[in-house]
Amino acid sequence: MSLSQHFTGILFAFSNALSWLPGSVVSVVMLVIVGLAAYYFGQGTISLLLKIPGTRSVAMLRNVVHALRRPSRIIVTLLALLAALPAATGLSFETEQTLQLGFLFALILVVGTSVIISLRLMTEAYLARLAKRDYADDIMVRAHQTQIKVLRRLGEILIGIITVASALMLFPSVKQYGVSLFASAGAASLVVGLSARGLLTNLIAGVQIAITQPIRMEDLVIINDDWCWVEEITATYVVLRVWDWRRYIVPISYFLENRFENWTHNSEAITGLVVMWLDFDAPMEEIREALREIVRACPLWDGKIFDVQVSDFDHSAMKIRITASARNAMQSWDLRCDIREKAIARIREEFPQALPRTRMSLVKAGERMVPAPAQETDDDILSPPIKRPPPGSYTGPPDRSGGASSF
Repeated sequence: MSLSQHFTGILFAFSNALSWLPGSVVSVVMLVIVGLAAYYFGQGTISLLLKIPGTRSVAMLRNVVHALRRPSRIIVTLLALLAALPAATGLSFETEQTLQLGFLFALILVVGTSVIISLRLMTEAYLARLAKRDYADDIMVRAHQTQIKVLRRLGEILIGIITVASALMLFPSVKQYGVSLFASAGAASLVVGLSARGLLTNLIAGVQIAITQPIRMEDLVIINDDWCWVEEITATYVVLRVWDWRRYIVPISYFLENRFENWTHNSEAITGLVVMWLDFDAPMEEIREALREIVRACPLWDGKIFDVQVSDFDHSAMKIRITASARNAMQSWDLRCDIREKAIARIREEFPQALPRTRMSLVKAGERMVPAPAQETDDDILSPPIKRPPPGSYTGPPDRSGGASSF
């Protein structure tokens, strides 16, 4: 005799013992007792499993049991009620069929929910174990996080759709309605298809992003000239955290249809650029050495890339391009600010002639401009020379008596 047959025999014996009551009352009482017994049996079993000590694998089992404690009790109760329904002979056939459909409907929904919870629990455990590992660069960690989280959300949506569809297919009226709806080629089907186009586009884009990974979790991207970090990737949209704690909510298909900058796609290291304008009289070799000393003294410089070049010039000054690398984008920003501040102070103190100046010459209209004569001293620059008479040539004012005076 199988276990189910033995269980049914016990229930029939219970019904015979209460034969003096109406059959419907006996069936209801029997189902209530079976449901309560199964519920508390499941609760006791879960409590015992949670008390089992052991290694990491046992700890993982305890976490799964703890997360599924409520769905497990409901599943055990529904299975026991379904097994007890054949012994509920006091109920009419229609009532028994209705109860069976209701129990199966609830069982399918609870099982689908349990699968979703289990999927989420396993992925979180994997990501937590991955995050504890020590990597020189967390590109691989963020790649796994992106794949797991996006595929998990898509899996949850797929499991939810299958669960609800399976539960609804138990009812003949809903089943026939669904068949007729999908079989028709009228305007309703066209409207539904057009309405779901955006959702389907984002779902497919989510799969593509999980596979190709143009963006990953905590990637630094540039959107609308703002620095943004990828904070969350869902099945249909992406949450971007701006440096000033604003949030952009962007459809996930945006990253497959538009251009954007990803500063951490291959590595977090980045080269920063500082631009300065100096006068043509700037001693470039001395300034280059001073800038090298400034960058070497900066703790944010990673020691890889440094260069100083004259990249351009115009009629008034020349453009100096300073490049220095850092470990990540935020350190690169702080490094560039530090270089600007210290470079300006150093040039102002040691090389004041290198600061940009505006040169201007005033000439009369129609007069050809002639270069100014070379000046000998700083006093000449501040006070141009004046034509003076040679020594001894001054004879003084004319003598009213007719004579002349001289020095």
